Amino acid sequence: MKGGKGKASTKKETPEALKPADDKRVGKRKAAVKADKTSKSKGKKDTKAKKDPNKPKRPPSAFFVFLEEFREIYKREHPNVKAVSVVGKAGGEKWKSLTRAEKAPYEAKAAKRKNEYEKLISAYNKKQESNVDDGDEESDRSKSEVNDEDEEESGEDEDDEDDNEDED
Repeated sequence: MKGGKGKASTKKETPEALKPADDKRVGKRKAAVKADKTSKSKGKKDTKAKKDPNKPKRPPSAFFVFLEEFREIYKREHPNVKAVSVVGKAGGEKWKSLTRAEKAPYEAKAAKRKNEYEKLISAYNKKQESNVDDGDEESDRSKSEVNDEDEEESGEDEDDEDDNEDED
């Protein structure tokens, strides 16, 4: 027999959890007090990056390529079935029953789509890198130009003030 430990055997019950409950609706024993996760999430801000709509979608796996064809066949055979879950379950069972030879054309199509995706994503990444580089240079230039102008203006003003002090 392999390791006989399960999730239940690894948990240790605290003495508080074993004390009888005051409220009869809870039962004989108190439920273990769980940590309040909402207080932790309130302190954090959502820093999730926005998705780029121009980014290519990931290619489907061999199973999903198979499922595209299977859905059409299944809907023709069972026109009354509207539930997506039923079609998915039937497709999963059919996929499991297929042999490697029967799965091969779907795997080939998936591999072809993956190669196309890799080309698209590499082009997308190069474009993103060039956009980032261009954006940095422009922002650096604009900052330095603004700073130079500020220094020139402040330098002229200081000279005028020094001249005024000498005249007094």
